[in-house]
Amino acid sequence: MANVMKPTAEILERISIQSRNNREEVFTRLYRYMLRPDIYYQAYKNLYANAGAGTNGIDDDTADGFGAEKVARIIEQLRKGSYTPKPVRRTYIPKKNGRLRPLGIPTFTDKLVQEVLRMILEAVYEPIFLPTSHGFRPKRSCHTALSAMSKSYRGTRWFVEGDIKAFFDNIDHQILVALISKKVKDARIVQLVNKMLKAGYMEDWQYHGTFSGTPQGGIISPLLANIYLHELDVFMQDMSKHFAKPREQEFTPAYRSALSKVNAIKWRLKNAKDSVEAKLLIKELHAARAIMVKIPCKSQTDKKIVYTRYADDFLIGVNGSKEECVKIKAAIKNFLSEKLRLELSEEKTLITHTAQHARFLGYDVSVRRTGKLKKDKTGRVMRTLNSSVELNIPFADKIERFVLDKQIAAVKQGVLKPICRRKLIRLSDLEILSVYNSELRGICNYYGLASNYTRLSYFAYLMEYSCLKTLASKHQTTTSKIRKRFKDGRGGWCIVYTTRKGEQRTYFAKYQDCKSVAYAADRIPELSLRYWHTSNSLESRLKVKRCEYCGTTDSMRYEIHHVNKLRNLQGKAMWERLMIARRRKTLVLCEECHHKLHHGRL
Repeated sequence: MANVMKPTAEILERISIQSRNNREEVFTRLYRYMLRPDIYYQAYKNLYANAGAGTNGIDDDTADGFGAEKVARIIEQLRKGSYTPKPVRRTYIPKKNGRLRPLGIPTFTDKLVQEVLRMILEAVYEPIFLPTSHGFRPKRSCHTALSAMSKSYRGTRWFVEGDIKAFFDNIDHQILVALISKKVKDARIVQLVNKMLKAGYMEDWQYHGTFSGTPQGGIISPLLANIYLHELDVFMQDMSKHFAKPREQEFTPAYRSALSKVNAIKWRLKNAKDSVEAKLLIKELHAARAIMVKIPCKSQTDKKIVYTRYADDFLIGVNGSKEECVKIKAAIKNFLSEKLRLELSEEKTLITHTAQHARFLGYDVSVRRTGKLKKDKTGRVMRTLNSSVELNIPFADKIERFVLDKQIAAVKQGVLKPICRRKLIRLSDLEILSVYNSELRGICNYYGLASNYTRLSYFAYLMEYSCLKTLASKHQTTTSKIRKRFKDGRGGWCIVYTTRKGEQRTYFAKYQDCKSVAYAADRIPELSLRYWHTSNSLESRLKVKRCEYCGTTDSMRYEIHHVNKLRNLQGKAMWERLMIARRRKTLVLCEECHHKLHHGRL
């Protein structure tokens, strides 16, 4: 019986388990997985749905035209060692401050190879990354970082806000390659990474070399950045171990005395002889507890460092003095300079008392300082949320700026008022509503962890009435008439439309409902699920060798026709109707049909 090749998904899962079980494991034969056809089909599957899949680099290479021949050509180049990444096409996108941000667009073939390499390296490195790192990792996100902070930063007295100057542009190639070589003893893999780093970029038809930084717009760049800053994570882990004062969470002497008194009264109450004695002891117990909750519970001499990183942003919580925070900042600065050749921004790396807020991942982070008491349902006096972490929405900097930039609202007499968005008037009613719902859900979803989440009610009001004003302007009527027109009789309003399934309704989103999915944002499936091949996968469809348009099975070559957005298809041509009916952005075509389609003859 012939040996059946194991799917690459299984092999990657095995590598991941091996790396997890032995953190010192060194991998020597990874390049061979770059030569397996099935991993390229999965890589294509990961990429083609992205908006940039149809955007070309310095040539006409896009997701369109993918097929078995292209995979074979890439593998042959990699096998011979002749594969060379092409320079990325540099373009610029506007930033919020009015400046321009450079953006690199690789060719789709280079994206494909980078994705394959990323899948392999992620299986090696993901199990050894520390839990303090949250950026660009499976099952991790901004929300997981903030959620972890809300637990681990309790009681911290100082924040050290970390900012690395132009991190992605200043990654040292030599150091990065040396770091990868420690774990991956495969010269061809290391050489391939080095080729990607040195690919350079084209601007105004002139070639520019790259001597530092990760590939602009590269699929593999986030993973390479995490490999680089993993050294900082390990350094902070070691610093935390040495800084922490080893002690058991001892109570203060005064608190121990009060607690002993409470326990003594409880024992007497348990052994009370009659109800009269029990009532007196209960009163005495309540009085003793009222005194105990006002006494500091734990010693204030504890010392610890907690650290959280998302990409190149990090925040450190410190139990200690400000002088110790200055020393911690200096130690980090020296480590980044000497070991990673990075520069810590002096003006942006701030030391802030936790009673004030530190800005991290778009939230204002602080630690509550209050000695207030409260009563539970039974009337028992309890401590409040003193020393707990508070995550707040920076309303002025984020929400107000958002509605002003998007022209959702305008300042009138010092107050934000909803206005019509004239840029959306040409859209259909359903499209207008969908734009507002998408923006509202996005903002509310992201700030679902905020303590002051209810402040978004005003944001929701601005969004709803801006939407109504936009619809009113489109139909040349008033907002009250628009609301009456779309009223459904249940207190809300919606857009009614018809599909193959019959009449459908889309309501204006309620901001309260968006909070329930806050943790689901930007999570990535497990490796085993991520690499799993379904029965209708692109690989299976191509292996059938049948044109999904004309049905021929005699063609020498079958390719994937790819479109960026299904909604852009008008449904006039048969191939467009096929893609719309199947709800797929891809269509397997024979060479002849694909040629005719691109020349407008299909």
